[in-house]
Amino acid sequence: MKQKIVIKVQMNCEKCRIKAMKIVAATEGVESVSVEGKDNDQLVVIGDGVDSIRLTSKLRKKVGHAVLVNVNEVKKPGEKTAEKAKPQTSAVVPADKPNVDNPAKLYTGCPPAQVFVYERIHQCGCESNADPCSIL
Repeated sequence: MKQKIVIKVQMNCEKCRIKAMKIVAATEGVESVSVEGKDNDQLVVIGDGVDSIRLTSKLRKKVGHAVLVNVNEVKKPGEKTAEKAKPQTSAVVPADKPNVDNPAKLYTGCPPAQVFVYERIHQCGCESNADPCSIL
């Protein structure tokens, strides 16, 4: 599936633009790279199977501040008419939802916190309520 990815990158000079374009062009699956935008600060990447998040993080590490603006699928004009001609018949199958009274119990991201309660025990044998850890 061909994608059009738009990434806004902080590129203040020509050297930064060249560096960013080299990084993007070296990425696997990239077919074309262009610089667009009002201040020439957006990279438009067209490619097949490009991971947009990895590409954005790589630009952040190597060039500077980068923000993923848009990811769209690129379609040919002939494909649009073919898709519209197809009748869409899809059955909606409800997913099996567990029957739980509290939906917070379904979250399994982290184990529940363990709470330890310690009792202070006076071990000298006298019936004193004095703190056993006091310094004389």
